[in-house]
Amino acid sequence: MLLVALPLKSPFQKKEYVAMTLYSYCLRYDTGAAPNPYWGVCTLVICKPAIRRNAVIGDWIVGLGSKESTLGDISEYVVYAMKVTNSMKMSEYDEYCQKNLPNKIPNIDSAKFERRVGDCIYDFHDSIKPRMRPSVHDNGNRKSDLNGVYALLSDYFWYFGNNPVQLPENLKPIIHPSPGHKSKANDSYVFDFIQWIESLPYSINKIHGEPQLKYEIINSKDFCKTCAKRDKSDNEIDNAY
Repeated sequence: MLLVALPLKSPFQKKEYVAMTLYSYCLRYDTGAAPNPYWGVCTLVICKPAIRRNAVIGDWIVGLGSKESTLGDISEYVVYAMKVTNSMKMSEYDEYCQKNLPNKIPNIDSAKFERRVGDCIYDFHDSIKPRMRPSVHDNGNRKSDLNGVYALLSDYFWYFGNNPVQLPENLKPIIHPSPGHKSKANDSYVFDFIQWIESLPYSINKIHGEPQLKYEIINSKDFCKTCAKRDKSDNEIDNAY
């Protein structure tokens, strides 16, 4: 966690400090569900439970590519980056989506890919134990998903998908190739990362590429089972962080 001094508005004002953490991890399976960059808000609601438990508003999350992606070795490339601008419990996110982001509620039978990979997969309405909506996860993912506690939302993000952007040499230390993530080790790179990502010739809050596994999902009859199985082992490791 890095303490950042806010600019002074007058010479008599005391300095205020805000905490800022840069979380970086390897996004091995870019399905469009976690993160979910659709409908104008990038959300991280399933997967990465340790990050979701700990990240707060103002923190940054960076998903880097995999050495074994469908595009080849993109481990030095950014798939997405988001500044956390809102955080709420998953039960609150369920209510929030019903009122404000209904398209984030999955409909796996929809002709629209974006609806099939919706990440509001837990229905907390009138239930002590949340019910799972048909989605990219199944009951095998329930524990790690719910252990994340929070849904992270961003209206300040870049999503590159299958058009990832290579990190400059000075930022390569934030790469974390194995399951889990980096956070404290990134403290000295926070400013440089923000300066770099904001200098890129890409509009914020836009989708600049398709999810790397989009067409595999579209063409698979068992895409839900495949996604659930792939995410299970990684998130069990992440949950231990």
